[in-house]
Amino acid sequence: MDRGITFAARLRRLTLKIVHAHDEATLLAVTTVALAAGGVARIGGAGSLADLFWALGTVAALVPAVWWVFASLRHGDVRVDLVAVLALGGTLAVQEYLAGALIALMLATGRALESAAQRRASRDLRALLERAPRSARLRTATGVQAVPSAEVRVGDLLVVAPGEVVPVDGRVESTTVVLDESALTGEPLQTERSRGETVRSGVLNAGTAFELRATATERDSTYAGIVRLAREAGAESAPVVRLADRYAAWFVPLTLVIAGLAWFAGGSAVRAVAVLVVATPCPLLLAAPVAIVSGLSRASRLGVVVRGGAALENLGRVRTLLLDKTGTLTAGRPRVLDVIAAPGRRPAEVLRLAASVDQYSPHVLARAIVDTAHRRELVLSVPSEVTEEPGRGASGTVDGHRVSIGRVAAQDTRPPWARAVGNRALLDGAAVAWLTVDGRPAGAVLLRDPVRPDAPRTLRHLRAAGIERLLMLTGDRAEPAREVAAVLGLDGVSAELSPADKVAVVRAERERAVTVMVGDGVNDAPALAAADVGVAMGARGSTASSEAADVVLTTDRVDRLADAVFIAVRARRIAVQSALGGMLMSLAAMGVAAFGLLPPAVGALLQEGIDVAVILNALRALRVDQAARPALTPTAEALVRRFAAEHDDLQDVLDAVRGAADRVSDSPGPEALAAVEEAYKLLTERLLPHEDAEEHELYPALAPTLGGPEATATMSRAHTEIAHLSRRVATHLALSRTAGGLAPEQLDDLRSCLYGLNTVLRLHFTQEEENYFSLASSPPDGGRPGS
Repeated sequence: MDRGITFAARLRRLTLKIVHAHDEATLLAVTTVALAAGGVARIGGAGSLADLFWALGTVAALVPAVWWVFASLRHGDVRVDLVAVLALGGTLAVQEYLAGALIALMLATGRALESAAQRRASRDLRALLERAPRSARLRTATGVQAVPSAEVRVGDLLVVAPGEVVPVDGRVESTTVVLDESALTGEPLQTERSRGETVRSGVLNAGTAFELRATATERDSTYAGIVRLAREAGAESAPVVRLADRYAAWFVPLTLVIAGLAWFAGGSAVRAVAVLVVATPCPLLLAAPVAIVSGLSRASRLGVVVRGGAALENLGRVRTLLLDKTGTLTAGRPRVLDVIAAPGRRPAEVLRLAASVDQYSPHVLARAIVDTAHRRELVLSVPSEVTEEPGRGASGTVDGHRVSIGRVAAQDTRPPWARAVGNRALLDGAAVAWLTVDGRPAGAVLLRDPVRPDAPRTLRHLRAAGIERLLMLTGDRAEPAREVAAVLGLDGVSAELSPADKVAVVRAERERAVTVMVGDGVNDAPALAAADVGVAMGARGSTASSEAADVVLTTDRVDRLADAVFIAVRARRIAVQSALGGMLMSLAAMGVAAFGLLPPAVGALLQEGIDVAVILNALRALRVDQAARPALTPTAEALVRRFAAEHDDLQDVLDAVRGAADRVSDSPGPEALAAVEEAYKLLTERLLPHEDAEEHELYPALAPTLGGPEATATMSRAHTEIAHLSRRVATHLALSRTAGGLAPEQLDDLRSCLYGLNTVLRLHFTQEEENYFSLASSPPDGGRPGS
């Protein structure tokens, strides 16, 4: 007996610890030991000692449970813990100590499971915090010295050693660097960055040491914004339990009524206690939180940071989705749409000269031109005497010629090819950078912010997930906005909006349904905060938008949004299913107990079985669901990356086909024929082999993932049409050689073949990028011309 008293004293001390610290692990240990010790005592014939152990275990759970109930009552909430408190107190009152000990263990197990699930959900976020860089290597006139990363200023030159985390956002000053961006994007593949390209803080240097020019302070860098979000993004239980408490609003009163009727009709308090025991609401206490927190964990693994259960619940109920255009539906950076050369020049030479002058320009259009030239592996010249006039463009001497790229003064006497360029820019919603050589127009580069390749697939999957309205909000002009909306099949578009206008639209849509706003810029932050759920494109978006959002996509993939909605819908459905299923089973057991057919101790064991069932069902939310995006095999993914890169390399072939068509339309002479010959040479040597390799390598590799060869049948038909049009061009060239030039009767059909081939190729490239290349876990840089 002395040992029992000593154990009881220790148990009381541990109970006090639980009350003050709310330590779930300690509560679980105490209730487990109390139940086991009581069982051993009962087997040994010490019934009184067994009752003492079980009673102490019951008290150990009752005291913190009362604390939790009073804490919720102070905030005006009547939560499901109330039934657990009544059941624990009832077992003590009627001396059903074994039942009390079982309920205590059940309650402690539930708390411990919820805590463990929350820790699992936030594990990836804690890893971000632990990786946060705290120092940087600053290059000075005397060498390299280590300084706190908080002291780095914009413009500082830093050295990032192998294996180190990049401390701040910056621009590469070395030739080529190799980075591991998996901490931010979740993708295991390494990436390369060249001189002048930007690097986000938080990525790992997977190659040799390199120099980095800081473009932001630590506080304003990408990684710091994600770390601030991670500190707020714990998977707290309070918002999650609200789903359970909505059911508790009727379940708790019903339980008390049934228990009261059982006591009144049967004349025994034991029946009432038995009802309370089987009504102990662990299906509510456990099922909803475990399912929702499991959803948070699944989302975090995909690079989707959700602030908490309430945000995930709302995301699972969303019916209206509002999207910003730039950076969300479009790439957010202008890309070269086409290169047009003046008669006597070639598009590749126009692009090379333009990029040569623009190498030193910080303008966003200049960067697009230079990047395109690099992708096409053009050899740029080193310009001299370079000057740049804001709003007009850059000029310099290249290979002995005075070259300018940018805007030119309006000229009423422009040649026909230049007037055609202006018309096309108006039709395509593109900007024009004019190239002049020695004062004469030599060509033009069309640039446009293209639709993201993964956007169409994402929007289709969002509709499949239950989104009923898809609207676009943008501050851009109405014409390009309407074109993007038409391409993507949106339900509406509002253009030329200020931040305040966006907030007004969001509030109006919230009156109709649960609304999500997706954006990436500082101007989107107010609208994100105004929506039921704000989603920020955190990979390239502003810190302000990330901090105003409830959900942040840490990888530059808009299709992760569709994944997050699928996860949220599934997690909420499983939570509701588990909670309702558990309550129905409990109600059935309550009916049996009310008639005196279920003793409290047996009822407690039955309730444990119900709890296990609903918890196992709720944990299904952790399973991988491939509904949003099929998974590619490693071989197929490697092929996707290869052919996506080839699409970039083949853009000059498409330019040549379009240029040849224009030449035939303008002046069908020897120069036009030479342009057609050159275009056909590029088709046969580069493009047609690419199409044949896709047909025999890429499509068979994709077929199992996409459900069979029928999934790629339309793309195969496009290959057939491309080959057919190419053969017609070859026939025209053969006829022209026989006749000594292009005959008048050839012109209409040749022109139609070339323009048709250009159109089919651009459409075919776009379809492959949207349908196939966007399936890659980290697709190549999207937004190729014509997309």
